Amino acid sequence: MSKPDFTRLTADNIVAFIGDIFERRGADSYLGEQVTMSEHMLQGARLAEESNAGDALVAAALLHDIGHYTNEFPDDALARGINNHHDEAGAAVLATFFPKMVTDCVRYHVDAKRYLCATDPDYFGRLSPASVHTLNLQGGPMNDAEVAAFRNNRYLDAIVRVRIWDDEGKVPGKRTPPFAHFAPMLQRVVDAHTRRECGQ
Repeated sequence: MSKPDFTRLTADNIVAFIGDIFERRGADSYLGEQVTMSEHMLQGARLAEESNAGDALVAAALLHDIGHYTNEFPDDALARGINNHHDEAGAAVLATFFPKMVTDCVRYHVDAKRYLCATDPDYFGRLSPASVHTLNLQGGPMNDAEVAAFRNNRYLDAIVRVRIWDDEGKVPGKRTPPFAHFAPMLQRVVDAHTRRECGQ
């Protein structure tokens, strides 16, 4: 199925655009896990919501893997020097519409796995087999210098929380609200970011 005819994304249509991706592509398999991509991202968002996280953190948990779908976005949205890593790609396509805390959670959720493997003795044992496999492809646990640099991120706590929800959002058959449940929250985050960017 061809992607929607969006020639330009705006604050008014980005949420509907993402919702359409969830609708059409959400049943895609998720890298060897026992859940689909949409089940995984919706579970992450639900965990954030149940933790009484704010809108921005719920949005980050919902969208952390959107980079797997960057081929869905118009070509001009990708013309920012992004590479083929889903963490960087996802952050790049969201940057116009979402605050830096959200995009940093998306951009660094892979690095957060490497960070936690280096700093939490119990963390590695909680990873799924597929996540262990990708850890090896992503560089393995951070070294001391990488850990020190990662700790300088102003949104470290938020990034780590999204990573934990990412790891926990892989339960086969777990029921969650649909994307439509989260759409108004996403729009609030987009609208608040747009107002700040416009100085309103």
